[in-house]
Amino acid sequence: MNLSTIVEVKRPTSLDEIQGWHDGCSWLAGGTWLFSEPQAALDTLIDLDRLGWAPLTVTEAGLEIAATCRIADLRAFEGPPAWHAVPLFRQCIDSFLMSFKIWNAATIGGNVCMSLPAGAMISLTAALEGACTLWPRDGAPRAVPVVDFVTGNRANVLRPGELLRSIQLPASALTKRTAMRQVSLTKLGRSAALIIATVRADGSDFLLTVSAATPRPVQLRFPACPSADDLRDALDARLPADAYFDDVHGSAPYKRHVTRYLAEQIRTELA
Repeated sequence: MNLSTIVEVKRPTSLDEIQGWHDGCSWLAGGTWLFSEPQAALDTLIDLDRLGWAPLTVTEAGLEIAATCRIADLRAFEGPPAWHAVPLFRQCIDSFLMSFKIWNAATIGGNVCMSLPAGAMISLTAALEGACTLWPRDGAPRAVPVVDFVTGNRANVLRPGELLRSIQLPASALTKRTAMRQVSLTKLGRSAALIIATVRADGSDFLLTVSAATPRPVQLRFPACPSADDLRDALDARLPADAYFDDVHGSAPYKRHVTRYLAEQIRTELA
C-alpha cells in the first residue's frame, strides 16, 4: 500500500544521523505491517536497513538476534549441537499466518514490537527467557525481559522514539529440552493458543509459557516437572477465567480449555 502521508524517508548509517524525532516519525524495518494499512499519523519513516546490524550473533553467553533479523534468517539458523531448543525456532515460525514473501521481509523486532497476543516471535523469545535491549532517544540502553516487554494487546513498554536493538537468548535456555503446542480455529488461522515449555536435561527448572490465549505472555516456573494436578492448580491460580483474551479467533472459555489441555500434553511429553 502507498502511504500518502509520508513526506520523507531517512536512511541513516548510524543513529547519530537521526535528529529531530517527532510524533510523526516511525522506525521502518521489514514494513510488513506499516505498508499493510493507512498510517495517517505518520509523515517520516526512518529505515533501519543501512545500519548494517548482523542478523544473528552466536557468543558463549547465547544468541543475539538483531531487531532487523528477517524471519527467513532465523528459520535457517542451525546453531551449536548443544542448543537443543533451536528446532523450536522453526516450530514457532511455522505457526505464523503469512506467506513465504512475508518470511523474507518481516523482522523479528517488528513482530515483537507489534505486541499482538498471537505474535509467534514473542512466544518464542519469551519462552527462551529472552531479554530486549532498548535504545532510548536520549539516555543509556536498558534491558527488559521479553515476558515484561509486552504489556497487553498491541501494547508494550517502548517510550516515544525508543528503539528495540536486539533480543538476547541465554545459552542456559537454548540448551533446554522444549515442547510446543499451537491451536487455531481454522487450518491457517491466527493462533488461539501457543503454549511452550522448557526443562533442563536433568528434569529441573520447568518453565511453561502461555501466549496467544492471553493478552501478553504468562509464565509459570517449577523447580521440576510438576504433576498434572500441580500444573492445573497453578494455571487456574495464575490465569482465572477473565484473564484470557476474547476475540474472533477464540472465546475466552475456549482458550482457557485448550490452554489447560495443551499444557497437560506438554507436561506429559517432557516428564
